[in-house]
This record gives sequence, C-alpha cells and structure tokens, in this order.
Amino acid sequence: MSTSSSIGISTMKPCCRILIRYRSSSIFRVSPQKSNNPSLNNLSKSHFKHALRSGCNKPGFSGRRRLVDPSRRAFCISDSSWGQSRVGSCRVNGRRGFLLIPRVASDFRNHSSSVEAHVNQKSFESIYIQGGLNVKPLVIERIDTDRGDAKEEERDRIEADGSTVNIDSLKGLQEKTVEREVSGIEKEAWKLLRNAVVNYCGNPVGTVAANDLADKQALNYDQVFIRDFVPSALAFLLNGEGKIVKNFLLHTLQLQSWEKTVDCYSPGQGLMPASFKVRSVPLEGSDGAFEEVLDPDFGESAIGRVAPVDSGLWWIILLRAYGKITGDYSLQERVDVQTGIRLILNLCLTDGFDMFPTLLVTDGSCMIDRRMGIHGHPLEIQGLFYSALRCSREMLIVNDGTKKLVAAINNRLSALSFHVREYYWVDMKKLNEIYRYNTEEYSTEAINKFNIYPDQIPSWLVDWIPETGGYLIGNLQPAHMDFRFFTLGNLWAIISSLGTQKQNQGILNLIEAKWDDLVAHMPLKICYPALESEEWRIITGSDPKNTPWSYHNGGSWPTLLWQFTLACIKMGKPGLAKKAVDLAEKRLSADDWPEYYDTRSGRFIGKQSRLFQTWTIAGFLTSKMLLEKPELASMLFWEEDYELLEICVCSLGKSGRKKCSQRAARSQSSA
Repeated sequence: MSTSSSIGISTMKPCCRILIRYRSSSIFRVSPQKSNNPSLNNLSKSHFKHALRSGCNKPGFSGRRRLVDPSRRAFCISDSSWGQSRVGSCRVNGRRGFLLIPRVASDFRNHSSSVEAHVNQKSFESIYIQGGLNVKPLVIERIDTDRGDAKEEERDRIEADGSTVNIDSLKGLQEKTVEREVSGIEKEAWKLLRNAVVNYCGNPVGTVAANDLADKQALNYDQVFIRDFVPSALAFLLNGEGKIVKNFLLHTLQLQSWEKTVDCYSPGQGLMPASFKVRSVPLEGSDGAFEEVLDPDFGESAIGRVAPVDSGLWWIILLRAYGKITGDYSLQERVDVQTGIRLILNLCLTDGFDMFPTLLVTDGSCMIDRRMGIHGHPLEIQGLFYSALRCSREMLIVNDGTKKLVAAINNRLSALSFHVREYYWVDMKKLNEIYRYNTEEYSTEAINKFNIYPDQIPSWLVDWIPETGGYLIGNLQPAHMDFRFFTLGNLWAIISSLGTQKQNQGILNLIEAKWDDLVAHMPLKICYPALESEEWRIITGSDPKNTPWSYHNGGSWPTLLWQFTLACIKMGKPGLAKKAVDLAEKRLSADDWPEYYDTRSGRFIGKQSRLFQTWTIAGFLTSKMLLEKPELASMLFWEEDYELLEICVCSLGKSGRKKCSQRAARSQSSA
C-alpha cells in the first residue's frame, strides 16, 4: 500500500463526486490543502459546516490514488480491496444533484488485494483521488453493470397499508409466506411511521423524531436521531424492508468522519452524531437552484453541549441486527464499515485514569439527555457498551490489524460483566450486607471496596424491594451508589446477558411484583422513584422539564416497550410483555402517540410531550411483531458466553493482588 497505484477510466457516464469540507478526515487519514476553487472556500458556515455536496463532472478523465507514507494506509486495514459505491440522484428546480454512499468493499475471505477481482460483480466503481495527497474533492466514479437492485428491493418490500402484513418474508428465512390480519391501530401506526420517513436525494435515510403537524416549534424533533431511529429500523427490518436501514447506517457512517468542534476543541475521531437533518440550500452560481445537504449535530447544538456517547453504541447494535435479520453480512464486512466499528471502539477503549472497566461519561450523554445525576458510570451506558462489544466481537474481521483490538474487547467484556454482576446487583440479601458494611477499609481484601456508607440506603428502598427479585442499581462510584431503578439499563442487561441468568430472572420478577409502580397505566417508567423536593432542586438544578414524575424524572415512556418485549421473550415470559402491549394499545392511538406520560401512575400525557412521536409508534409495532413471531427475537438478544468467563487479565502475582476467581464468575452465571 505504500507504493503508488493508479486507475484510469475515460468516457464514462454518468460520473459524480462528493465534496467533503473538513480539516481532517478519518476516511483516508490525510489532510487536503485549501481548494483553489473559490466557490468551495467561501461556503457559508451556517449551511455548509458539515454539508455533503454533490454535482456532475465532465466525462473523459483519469485519476490516481497515491499513498506515500506507509503509516497512512487507506482505512488502516490490510488485505483489502476497493469496490462499489451506490449513487442516486435528485433534481431540485431543474438541476440534478447526486447522492453518494461510498461502499468500499473488502474480500477478507479470500484475502485479496486485487481490484480486478471485483469487476464481474453487479456494480463496480473505481475510486481514486486526483492529484495525490493535496486534493479536494474526492472523486468517485461509477460504472453500472446491473440496474436490477431497485426492482429486487421492491419485490422484497412488504406493504402494511392494506388489511394484511407479511411478517415472514425476511431475507435469510426460507419459510413459506404467511399473512396475518392486522388491527386498525397497527394500520394507523404503519401509516404514521411511513409518513415520518426522511428522504435524501430521493432515498429513505431515516425517520424524524416526531411528526406532529400541529407543533409550531419543532426544535430538533424534525431531525433523524440515531437512538430514536433504532425501533423504526427494527420495525422496517422485521417487515422485510432493509433499504432504509442500510442507507441510514451508511450515511451516519459518512458523518462520523466529519469535522466536529465546540469552542475550538474537537472530540474523538470515532464520535457518531446525535442526529442529522436534511436541508435544502441555495446552489452557488445558479439562479434559483437548490441542493440537499446533510447537517449533523455532534452535540455542539445540544442542550448542555453534551456529546452523544450512546450514538456509536446504538449504531453498532443496529448494524448487527441488520445482518442478522436480512442475512446480508456483506455490509458489515466492508472496509469502511469495519473502520467505523474500529473508530468507535478505539474511542470507548482508550486508556484513561479510571480504575473500573465501566465507561465513564458525563450527565446527559444518553437517552436521559438532561441533568439527572447520572454522571459517572450509569447502568444504561454500561448495558449498551457491553452489547456493542459483543456485537463487535461477532462482526470484526480478525487479521493482523485487529488482533489486539479483539483481545482488548474480550478482556473488557470479561471484566465488565464481572464488575456489574458483583457490584451493581442489589436484592434483599445484598441490601442487608450493605446495611452491615464496615467503612474506611484500607486493604486489598476489603469487603466494602467502594467505601459505601450504610446510611446511603434510601428509606423507600427498604420496604420497596421484593423478597424474590432484585435489580442492577443505576450508578456506582467511590462512596456513592445510585439506588434508583433505571429501566433501560436493566432491560439491556437482560438482552445482552450482562447479568447472570438468576439476576435477569430477578429483574423481571421485580418488574412483575412492582407492576403498579413501574407500569401502572402506561409502560414503562424510565426510572423509579422520581427525584423530589430538595433532592430534585440539587440534582437537576430545578429543571422545569424534569419535575417529579415527568419526562426523565419518573415519566412513563412507551418506546421502552419493544425492549421490555425482547427481554420477556428471552426469559420465557411473553405473556408479561403481551400484558404491557395490550395496556399501551388501549391508549396510544387515542392519545395521538405521545412521547411520554406524566404522574406517578402514568395517567396524564406529558406536559411537554410531543405527539405522533416516531419511536413510540415504532416501539409498539416492533413489540407486536416480536410477539407474533417470537423466534425472530433470538436474532436480537444474546445468551451467556461461557468463553468470556474463562478470560482474566487480573493476575499480577507478586503484587499481592489476587486474580479474579474464574470459579466465582462461573458460580454467578450458574446461580
């Protein structure tokens, strides 16, 4: 790869190019100099800071791809080849623009580095940079050899507008097609979900957060959020519609490489955006013509300017789900996608000052995106982190360039599961142990390792926790345990097998025993109990949106329904999930699909809740489809991986520190 190579192609139609405005990009690890084109250098910052621009290029030219420095290797991946990109087009006011999704295909199975090996595939393009390193833009040319992809996608599409919906026509599932009657509420939900779809140059790329036409102040609810799109993606995938999900994954992957700066400081290279918006902006040098651009938000516009830690984790989880459900594993094997996974993992696994395997984050860096006292090591992030690591362990192609990363993943998985199972779990027995803790223990043999003071046990918990169940606490730091029950983190502990089999069963037992507190009139509480009085003022800063039993402070969120359904199916309790789905079905449509509900029992629509909230709609549809075909749920959850329990890197011999007991880990799993 350190030697120069060139690919020359002439007289091709059509040809297109992608212009990326950035200081540095992770795509080629090179920094292009300022362009000589004044129209590019004078782009409006408000419109073009992260804008993806497209345009036609004249035919009849050739180009060159050159890598001079051996350390600057394309995608930092060995044994790779260059291949396919998919180009779409759109017209705005008579002008034609181009949509580009780079598909840099790899042939890791054959360990081939030959470009010619891919010429006979359905679609082959040459990719090169004109002028070596000092170049702008990146030019990608395409030769179409087969235009049947769109027709094939259309054949696989399953419509839900009529009286039936086919839930079996999924790629990779060679079963006889079966159709079932759908309710009027499901028909309405499908119509609303399709109306929420966002198109970019004529191709679906996601769904808006909410689509309430009566809402005059959309704020950022008219954007495509990574975390919000996940239930929408699963609904489409389970319905046999993979195109929108694939487009979403590739476009957000493109956005990963773009410049992201807050007050002259740029975060890590692997950061995924919280959301993006498709904007129409005037095309320079033309009269009345417009073009569509993608404008991402990496947190620089978010409330509190918090980076979305969970976005990259959700992206990895969705990437695995796409492959499992559609059977199309070629997407995750592409070089650009493999690189995207690695960048996210490198960001998460970077060494720091922390002594724990859990991921350290600031407040508001996940679904709870406002100040709620979850800074530190919140359970929600740990559950998603563990799930993303397990996904990556499955999807990463092992070669000389990834061996160390795979080893780091295995070590982190083992340490993280042990840490959470041992120190986050509370039930009646564990609570009584904490109540009798000694403090100020200075020893490697200390029982109270985090110096937790027994008086931290809240009075509400003593009478609330059931005899037979338990849960994973919300947060753990030195001298601090957050005993609140956070639903999303506990559900993902079940889904990913972060908890033991006994713990996972105990979590569902607790939800069932405390149904009136955690579900009541609308599933499910985002956390329990709510912060009130002085505690609310100190922890939230008197946040008027997070008042007690509202929004993130004890509000009820219907979007959690699909994750609850998945956890119940895994643990052999589909009836419990159906009970919750039936409860939600009675109200959601009548209430215009709210974002969240207020009050202790979830009886009122949230005081600032958006209506026609897309992930409420999609979460309901996904839950219905999973209950109808519970065998499909196995593609979305993980069983215990006993191989991980054999991994331990804690043996330090003469230091006096003891090796983490593999026997203890095994006993936890089998308990």
